[in-house]
Amino acid sequence: MSERTRAERKLGWMLCAPAVVVMLAVTAYPILYAIWLSLHRSDLRFPDRTAWVGLDNYITVLSSNLWWKDLGHTMILTVLSVIIELVLGMLLALAMHRAIMGRGLIRTSALVPYGIVTVVAAFAWRLAFSKADGGFVPAVLNLQDDPLITTWSTYLTAILAEVWKTTPFMALLLLSGLALVPDDLHEAAKVDGASTWQRFWKITIPLMKPAILVALLFRTLDAFRIFDTVQVLSNGSNRAIETVSQLSYNTLLIRLNLGLGSAVSVLVFVCVLLIAFLYVKFLGANLAQQRGEN
Repeated sequence: MSERTRAERKLGWMLCAPAVVVMLAVTAYPILYAIWLSLHRSDLRFPDRTAWVGLDNYITVLSSNLWWKDLGHTMILTVLSVIIELVLGMLLALAMHRAIMGRGLIRTSALVPYGIVTVVAAFAWRLAFSKADGGFVPAVLNLQDDPLITTWSTYLTAILAEVWKTTPFMALLLLSGLALVPDDLHEAAKVDGASTWQRFWKITIPLMKPAILVALLFRTLDAFRIFDTVQVLSNGSNRAIETVSQLSYNTLLIRLNLGLGSAVSVLVFVCVLLIAFLYVKFLGANLAQQRGEN
């Protein structure tokens, strides 16, 4: 490594150091305290019974069918919403990138849903779909049952709300990747007789893989921790699609069981780390191999 490279790396660390210190100060203590609580029997209803129990709370959570059901609900919501957002986000990014007239207006209007507070957006979808609240969707479709009571329709409503809210964020990340694709390559491929579909799969997608990885990573981690949308749509009582974040909330703040609630929170944190590791390990390794071949 040359002296210039070492100096640039040192400068980079110095510039990042203040942000790293602040992040550690804000996040390290809550994480460590949650881990410490998860190793104790701690219930605010019985403060005199606090005691060290080791891994008993984790065993209780992992042996519970409720945890695995909620994990399944979370995975379904995460996978379906992220896949739909990736497809629609790519289409929206292409439209914003290729637009000739009114490009600024298209980008601004496309980002409006992402600028709305998640709870407000969730209440809007609940008021539209809830038959009990006089929603117009059940009236228009002439539905006999409330869509927010049955399981499949609650899934559908939550996924639609998430897709509507966060597809612009996905499109914004993909748009930055589209800006890195040279137009000369498309023109050369077009001269060689490549179709639009072939140019998209052979040129655009390979060059956009880093942006796609970042977009998928951010949205998957965010979608896995989904709470407010499902909480508002289910009114906090319908457990048909209860997520792991809701389970943590209910255990900590409703049942006041700090030990079990902290164990659930730590397990959610571990799942998030595992997802990030898998993305970086496999997709990141493919990107590094592709760069080496190039």
